[in-house]
Amino acid sequence: MLTTHSPSSREAGPAVKAVPPARRAAESSATHAVDPTVWQRILQNVRLHHPSLNRVWFDQMTPRQLTNGVIQVTVATPAQLNFCQSQCQQPFTHAAQSITGRLVAVSFHCENIPRGGVFNEGDQPLPLNPDYVFENFVTGPCNRLPHAASVAVGENPGKAYNPLFIHGGVGLGKTHLLQAVCQTILQREPGARICYLSCDAFMNHFLDAVQSGQMSDFRHRYRDVDLLLIDDIHFLTDKKLIQEEFFHTFNELYQHKKQIVLSSDSPPNEIPQLEERLVSRFNCGLVTRVDKACYETRVAIVKKKAALRGMAMPDDVACYIAASIDTNTRELEGAITRVQSVAMLRQIPIELDLARQALGDDAQAATAPQLTIQNIIDAVTQFYGVKLADLQSKRRHRSITMPRQVCMYLARKRTRYSLEEIGGYFGGRDHTTVMHALRAVQDRIDTEIAFRGEVEQIDRTLTSKAA
Repeated sequence: MLTTHSPSSREAGPAVKAVPPARRAAESSATHAVDPTVWQRILQNVRLHHPSLNRVWFDQMTPRQLTNGVIQVTVATPAQLNFCQSQCQQPFTHAAQSITGRLVAVSFHCENIPRGGVFNEGDQPLPLNPDYVFENFVTGPCNRLPHAASVAVGENPGKAYNPLFIHGGVGLGKTHLLQAVCQTILQREPGARICYLSCDAFMNHFLDAVQSGQMSDFRHRYRDVDLLLIDDIHFLTDKKLIQEEFFHTFNELYQHKKQIVLSSDSPPNEIPQLEERLVSRFNCGLVTRVDKACYETRVAIVKKKAALRGMAMPDDVACYIAASIDTNTRELEGAITRVQSVAMLRQIPIELDLARQALGDDAQAATAPQLTIQNIIDAVTQFYGVKLADLQSKRRHRSITMPRQVCMYLARKRTRYSLEEIGGYFGGRDHTTVMHALRAVQDRIDTEIAFRGEVEQIDRTLTSKAA
C-alpha cells in the first residue's frame, strides 16, 4: 500500500524522503495498491495549485496500482486521456511526490480506445478536448443552427448535411462543434475511422508527401476514412496545387457518402483565390455561420465554463464577467481563470468585488464610452466633405475610395469589430477589401507626412468624442 509522510499544513512540495538504495530498488520493482485517501489528497493538491486544470470528472479517475514507481490512473474516455497526458502529467506527478514524499510519477491510461480512431497528420491520436462535447455547448440566437446541424451530423454522418461548412470569427465555437461531432460519432460507432486536423497540417503533409514521393500514402490516409473534419479551411487560399488535391479528395469522399465537416473564418465565396469548383462543392451542403454571443448567452457560457471546473460562480459575478467581455468564448475563459486565480491566491470566496479587481482593465474598458463605426464615419465625412452614401456606394474614384479606406482603418484601430463586420458597413464589402484598405492606409501613413497628419487629426477628434 502506498504510504505518505506527515504533510505540512499547506502540502506544498516538501523535500523527498531519503530512502536507502536497497529498499528503493525493492520498492521500485514492487506492485502496490494505491490508498484511496492518498489519492484524494493528491487530487486536492492539484486543485489547490492548478485550479484552472481542475475538471469535475477528475473524481471519476481510478488509481489502479503503483508499479515500478509509477501510479497508474485510468480515465473514462480517449479525450480525457489526451487532456491528462498533454496538460496534467507534470502537475499530478509533482502532487504525488509532495503528498507521498517519494520519487513517484503518475501515468494515465484509458481502456476504451476506439478501434477506428481520430488521427492527425502524423497518424497519432489527436488531442480532443473532453470539454468539447455537445452537452457543454451553450446555444443561443448566435449559434443555434450550426449547433443543430452538427448534432444531426453526429447522429447521421453522411446523410444529414454533407458537407457541413461552419464559418465565423475566432473563439466563437467552431472547433468545439467539430470536436463534438468527432466525440459523438466515436461514442456511437467506436470502429469509425475519423481524420480531424487543421488545414495547415493538411497542407504540410501534402508538401511532405510530394517531396518524399509518397502521394499514394497521402491519398490513402485522407480518402479511406468515414469522416474528414478540417479546421480553418480558408488557409487553402492561393494554394493551387493543394486545392487541386483537396478537390479530388473531397469528390472521393462525397461520392462514397462519407461525411465532410469544414470550418472557416469566412463563407466559401469570400475565401480569397479559392477555385470556383471548390466554392461550388463547399456550397452544395449546408453553410452556416456562428456569430458573437449576446449578453444572455455569454452569461450562460460563463456559468457552464465555471461548472466544468467545479467553481462556485455567483450569478452577479457571472453577469459581471459577461458584461465586461463581449468578444469571444476564449476571452471569457481567460476572465474566469483570472478571477479564479485571484480567489485562490487570497484564499477567499469568489464575489463581485473580487471579480472587479481581477478583471481591472477589462471592466474599465466595458464601462468606458465606446466609439462606434458611425462616430468614425461622421468624423471622416466631415473632414473630407463626402457623403455617407458615397462611402457605401460602388464608386472607385480616389476622392471616395481614400476616405472610405480611412474609415475602415480607424474602425479597425478604434473598435472591436471584425473585418467582415467593418466591410458590411461600407456596401457589404468582404474582409479582403478591408484588409487591402488597411494596408493601403498604413503604407501612406508610413510614406506621406501630410496624409499621416490628416489621419492623426481625425483620430484626435475621435479621442475627444470618447473622452
